Amino acid sequence: MPRRPSMKYRRVLLKVSGEALMGETDYGIDFNTVDRIASEVAEVQRLGVQVALVVGGGNIFRGVSGATRGMARASADYMGMLATVINALAVQHALEQKGVETRVQSAIPMSSVCEPYIRRRAIRHLEKGRVVIFAAGTGNPFFTTDTTAALRAAEMGCDALLKGTQVDGVYSADPKKDKAARRFDRLSYMDVLSNDLQVMDAAAISLARENKIPILVFSLQAERGFAKVLAGEGRFTIIIDD
Repeated sequence: MPRRPSMKYRRVLLKVSGEALMGETDYGIDFNTVDRIASEVAEVQRLGVQVALVVGGGNIFRGVSGATRGMARASADYMGMLATVINALAVQHALEQKGVETRVQSAIPMSSVCEPYIRRRAIRHLEKGRVVIFAAGTGNPFFTTDTTAALRAAEMGCDALLKGTQVDGVYSADPKKDKAARRFDRLSYMDVLSNDLQVMDAAAISLARENKIPILVFSLQAERGFAKVLAGEGRFTIIIDD
């Protein structure tokens, strides 16, 4: 599939949190929001960029919150992994409604629902222009979907890891709560770690750093935000070594 010269990256991984799929609702999946995100992904895929996704499950169940209520952390995390499979299937449906060929691969085998995660097969799907959606985290408790995103980006040989959020980059504090929060255009991995900026967890940042994968943080709310970031336009924060 030919790649437009305007696109700065050949293969990318987009991390979408479960909370992003809720839209304006308090719980579950808002299908209008899923449809809008799918439109963004479909546009980028048609521009010739190979796209993989990691989807969180926090809109349905969060392992950490389950553990705080007395549930064993491992059991709570497995429940969270299953929630990501539900979200992945919702995103898959929305993409296929737009004519985008997709595959869902789960780190927890469930052959009646989706493919098992097999690295070489996933790479082959990307090479054929399919969007690959990675579900069930790493398949292990105690690892977040942020870490999964960094791990899969490294395994797929991605040129960049993108994190879609509700704000247009990385701030020194939550800009919705602190009007004096400072926005950053560019940070190093060590800036994020040493200042505890809460972009992604430390394991994810370290994985990206070790594999020299730039992290781009942008707003999923912005129209055509995904495509604009990949063209080097719009507002985003890039995290990369100095």
